[in-house]
Amino acid sequence: MELFIMMHPQAKFNNMKRNIYLIMLFLSLAGFRNSSNRNITGTVYSKEDNRPLSHVNIFAEGSTVQTSTDQNGRYSISVAEGVKSLRFSVIGYQQQVIKLGKTKKIDVWLKQSDQSLTELVVTGYGSPLKRNYQQPGPQREQLSVNQILAGKVPGVIKSDRSRGTQLREEVLIFPPYPGNTESYKGFVENAFLNPGSTPLSTFAIDVDAASYSNARRMINRGTLPTKDAIRIEEMINYFHYDMPAPPNEDPVAIHTELSAAPWNTQHRLLRIGLKAKSVKTEKLPPSNFVFLIDVSGSMEGSNRLPLVKSSMKLLIDQLRDQDHVAIVTYAGAAGLQLPSTSAAQKMKIRDVIDNLGAGGSTAGAAGIRLAYQVARQNFIKGGNNRIILASDGDFNVGATSDQDMESLIVNERKSGVSLSVLGFGMGNYKDSKMETLADKGHGNYAYIDNIAEARKAMVTEFGATLFTVAKDVKIQVEFNPGKVQAYRLIGYENRLMEKEDFNDDQKIGGDMGVGHTVTALYEIIPAGVKDSYTTSVDPLKYQSVKETKVKSGSQEMATVKFRFKTPEGSKSKMTQVAVVDKNTALSKTSADFRFATSVAELGMLLRDSEYKQNASFDNLINRAKAAKGADEEGYRAEFINLAQSAKLLSNNSASAGDTK
Repeated sequence: MELFIMMHPQAKFNNMKRNIYLIMLFLSLAGFRNSSNRNITGTVYSKEDNRPLSHVNIFAEGSTVQTSTDQNGRYSISVAEGVKSLRFSVIGYQQQVIKLGKTKKIDVWLKQSDQSLTELVVTGYGSPLKRNYQQPGPQREQLSVNQILAGKVPGVIKSDRSRGTQLREEVLIFPPYPGNTESYKGFVENAFLNPGSTPLSTFAIDVDAASYSNARRMINRGTLPTKDAIRIEEMINYFHYDMPAPPNEDPVAIHTELSAAPWNTQHRLLRIGLKAKSVKTEKLPPSNFVFLIDVSGSMEGSNRLPLVKSSMKLLIDQLRDQDHVAIVTYAGAAGLQLPSTSAAQKMKIRDVIDNLGAGGSTAGAAGIRLAYQVARQNFIKGGNNRIILASDGDFNVGATSDQDMESLIVNERKSGVSLSVLGFGMGNYKDSKMETLADKGHGNYAYIDNIAEARKAMVTEFGATLFTVAKDVKIQVEFNPGKVQAYRLIGYENRLMEKEDFNDDQKIGGDMGVGHTVTALYEIIPAGVKDSYTTSVDPLKYQSVKETKVKSGSQEMATVKFRFKTPEGSKSKMTQVAVVDKNTALSKTSADFRFATSVAELGMLLRDSEYKQNASFDNLINRAKAAKGADEEGYRAEFINLAQSAKLLSNNSASAGDTK
């Protein structure tokens, strides 16, 4: 028997009214919840000179919400209605608390600190460095300090006795790391060489810039970078330099400049600059991109996978309809999340990225293999075929070592597919692995620590990052022993080549993208200058050394050669230029020359280089200020702030190279 129950029409109507009321109530509550937050924006400046301040920490008092300013000093923070004030702090400036009113735009001027940072405690993601620590008074600070000293909470304690005998301390606590497992490839700095026995210096160019942004991340968190994290060539090449583009059909032009070395005026400094041609976006070849995204558990956290997703969406906005994107992810295993899709379907690509979540182990090698397979299947002849890897490099399933990665990439790069690397995360970051992948994969390497850096890589330098105009670029410099007693290449330790490799087209060099600039610096000890870096050895016992005749009368100090291939070519072309011994006064050199020397000098101080000689923070900061130029993007102003912070930190460290 079946039972039918019929509802009275009035009852149906009442039931419908009740459901509509509940829906409207839910929507009103949801709207109320959304409206309870408000967005506050503004810019933070230095009170002394009105310069925008980057990486100022902004905390919403009474909550866990925080943010920081970008390169142009701008910030945006969403706060709940209960938040009454914002706290602004950055190393080298007095902290300021601003009470919130009804305005949604707040500009702030911070005053430089007149306190001397006499003592500093830095927790380097593990055991803390303790230095003449004395207990502060308030109990709340006491708890924070004890946590830092116990290694439970990363942070810094700034101590000051400049205003009397009472100890004053400020406690800055950073978000916790799971324990420091970051890895960096160690290397020995280039030494001075005698051109009589070693006249040729050969290396592959390097357009990577990861070392600078990674070092910036560490300094802005209150700790000096570990020595092996500093690769001076990457710090120098983070910045754009104003050099003339090639006047003919060549993809690259070469420029040189010679002056005194700022850290030792008896020495010379030779700058070699390369400038790649610019190409309008509409004339760039079509692209076959494969986004290879690490979605393992180690990518959890706001500065990891969420930042990856924001970065990739910035890139998608730059793509044209003829460009294609595929998305491969990996955690415990690798998978294809989106087959190759026209960039005309931007919403579809963005939706796939938005739905990514982090969890599981890290099968990086499997992800790389699948990405190359997808790239080969959708290969565009004459196009830009490139994998863009976004990861912290913390692989733990399958092939995981740096050597495993190198072998894998060397086998895959024959396919004509390039590999660019974007590094994310901190605490467990594997810089050594990421650098190896980019160097061997015919690509470039950037470290993304915030959305402003993502914008630089994906928007400002879109062509330079992702479109190659010259590949396998190598430089070989021959020094004249009649003019040069010794020479030293500053940086590029991981890119050195044998002299025979320069003419061997099977040996790969570095790639240059659209509009890229590359700078290399040589420190030169002129002939006849007494110096502790040049030494002699006893005569050989079992063989006689043939004396090489030096051409006298030549005013040339060196000859610079560079080789390159076109993106589709297999045979290289060579260009060369002679450097005449004309010592231009440092004050008469270009702003780019002086600024590049400031970056190199900071790198030597951070590495505590045995070749730093008379390098000083004050000199490099003053020189950088005078050479800042137009600085439309604010990157040089940011460098000056960074150098000032490094100076404060170094005053509280035995050396710039021994801080963990």
